[in-house]
Amino acid sequence: MTVVDSLPDTIPDEATLDEVMSRPSPGLIESIARGTGDLLVLGAGGKMGPTVARMARRAFEAAGREGQVIAVSRFSDPAARAGLEAAGVATIAGDLLEPTFLRGLPDAPEVVFMAGRKFGSTGAEHLTWAMNAHLPGLVARRFREARCVVFSTAAVYPFVPTDSAGADEDLEPEPIGEYAQSCLARERMFEHAAHTWGTRSALIRLSYALDLRYGVLHDVGASLREGRPVDVGMSTASVIWQGDACDLILRTLEHTAAPPLTLNVSGLAPIRIRDVAVAMGEVLEVEPAFEGVESESALFVDCSRMAELVGEPMTPLETVLGWTADWLRAGGRTLDKPTHFEVRDGKY
Repeated sequence: MTVVDSLPDTIPDEATLDEVMSRPSPGLIESIARGTGDLLVLGAGGKMGPTVARMARRAFEAAGREGQVIAVSRFSDPAARAGLEAAGVATIAGDLLEPTFLRGLPDAPEVVFMAGRKFGSTGAEHLTWAMNAHLPGLVARRFREARCVVFSTAAVYPFVPTDSAGADEDLEPEPIGEYAQSCLARERMFEHAAHTWGTRSALIRLSYALDLRYGVLHDVGASLREGRPVDVGMSTASVIWQGDACDLILRTLEHTAAPPLTLNVSGLAPIRIRDVAVAMGEVLEVEPAFEGVESESALFVDCSRMAELVGEPMTPLETVLGWTADWLRAGGRTLDKPTHFEVRDGKY
């Protein structure tokens, strides 16, 4: 079934994880049913891309919508491509930075643009800017007639006081470091497309999606399990279960606009890193140790606009924390991509 069922008590393996994360909600199915034609997912081989593509395909089937979900990526991991194809997702392999390849992609009325670079940005800034600034300009031009949902990041915001509601979409960006600066450039390319060609888009300022194989909870739990102190310098963060994030983001396809819609996507209530470490420590039966001084400012977001426009997250943080603890106890696979949630200088 594609309708969200009751959540499991634990997630024992990756097949179950992928199935649970890619369940579309009734609200998403209704939203997808109002669209027509194919959906292109560009950059579908990354951390969240397979979930987006699988969920969209399941929503298409549940809604009875004609058209394909087409995942585009270099697909350096053949297993990822095979898994998507087994789920009914069409795939195209190639380098989006190659102009001939980009021009040769099929037209589609809807595009989810996920290609980008964060990890390893320091020391390879040229590639970060190519992926996060140059490529968006090429994609915005190529798909100027499409409705485009564009993954961005909450890192474009300045730090805000921890006793505030968080950064909202009306706060002027003040990106710290070249990664965040290049992500703001990505947004500006789609704003340029809107003013030049009337391209409709939604710019998604996502804050920390949670998978069991990576994410803030995984990082905190891994530190506890390995006997390392948890850094509380970035005392507060906004997080969301990856399945909920993908569901809410896909719903923005019908809310694209010119000028672009800008939308924060994350949990409605920020987390305090110290509190999460204590809660995770209780489940793992580990006494947490801490380092750093809790900051009075942090990078977290106000998601009130998201709740009003497309809905609220459905999966309780306590449930995800329990799943993550079980995953770590069982030695589940990690993607070895730390979030660096503690970073305050913008260097990733």
